[in-house]
Amino acid sequence: MKKNLLTVYILIAMLLGIVVGYIVHVNSSPAFIIKFSDNIKLLTKIFLFLVQMIIAPLVFCTLVVGIAKLGDLKAVGRVGGKALLWFVSASLMSLLLGMLIVNLSHPGTAIDLSNADKAGAQDLIGKTQEFSLATFVEHVFPKSIFEAMAKNEILQIVVFSIFFGVATTAVGDYGKPIVKALDAGAHIILKMVGYVMKFAPLGVFGALAAVIATKGLEVFKFYGLYLSYFVLGIALLWIVLLSIGFLILKKRLPSLIKRIAQPLLIAFSTTSSEAVFPKLTEELERFGCKDKIVSFILPLGYSFNLDGSMMYMTFASLAIAQAYGIHMDYGTQFTMLIVLMLTSKGIAGVPRASLVVVTATCAMFKIPPEGVALILPIDHFCDMFRTGTNVLGNALATSVVSKWEGELSDGL
Repeated sequence: MKKNLLTVYILIAMLLGIVVGYIVHVNSSPAFIIKFSDNIKLLTKIFLFLVQMIIAPLVFCTLVVGIAKLGDLKAVGRVGGKALLWFVSASLMSLLLGMLIVNLSHPGTAIDLSNADKAGAQDLIGKTQEFSLATFVEHVFPKSIFEAMAKNEILQIVVFSIFFGVATTAVGDYGKPIVKALDAGAHIILKMVGYVMKFAPLGVFGALAAVIATKGLEVFKFYGLYLSYFVLGIALLWIVLLSIGFLILKKRLPSLIKRIAQPLLIAFSTTSSEAVFPKLTEELERFGCKDKIVSFILPLGYSFNLDGSMMYMTFASLAIAQAYGIHMDYGTQFTMLIVLMLTSKGIAGVPRASLVVVTATCAMFKIPPEGVALILPIDHFCDMFRTGTNVLGNALATSVVSKWEGELSDGL
């Protein structure tokens, strides 16, 4: 009942955010709108800060315990290999689907060049200058676990945790007290998740009120066709992912969707996958996935398995090319797809990562990188759909690998 009440509160917060944001947008001066947006977004920041506060210790505790419970390097390699198979397959499918939709629908023709957000684009172009092989290495390998935790660099925490977990297993009985302590710590942190989630409706209200106050509902008039085609692509991606999930999970799939409905709603309304990482961990374990699988697959998925973002990268990059009237043959498009597949792994933890990759990719393929300004006004709403899809993809990946490993129980 409490879980259902929280979902109701979140839905009410979404509606109130839209209404309040629209009232402010049509009845206020530009200066007040900016001030209101900055202040109301503090509610979302508070919620996200509270979530980020518990992500690093949760990933470390659960991953070390999970590896210790897997038992040996052979088991870690086997589970990791199965996860990688799913991640690569899902990413390629998402990229290809985005390419298919954009070639059939030509969403770039719906973009009005006069509505570009040039200031936002310059900010993103600045971030792409940091994109390189060196940046990729820096985002993967930690020079300090404390710095990685302070910055919530999930991939770096995962790397350290894997080494620590394998070493803890290797020392045998000496490591058992550590594993027991970290297991207890993980349970305490998951208890904290319940307290933090009570702030979710406030975070949802702040996020939507701020964006509607700033942009108004008129943004849908200019970008309705672009958003409609993207949502169509997301719907098709969901159908494909759920169909594959049904083939593997069979009758358990509806139960999984019911379990992750609330994390999906929170991710959708706050545009933050991080906001639901702890709650998703908890719900997948309740669904029946073993903690050792969840704690190993989910952190990896947050860096390597972002299905909604992958699809959007192809969709947005080619749509910008269409808006400028740049024709790209299929060979070039496939090359772009491979580039997106590789470069997207190098910016884990970078804010607005999808747009940073789109900007960098456009520059590589002689598409004006400032073209990203064309899609910025509607990006928040696209981000809602791609974030929700990322959460679905990672929930499916974790559940499927659990099933392949024979580690999926009936749940609670």
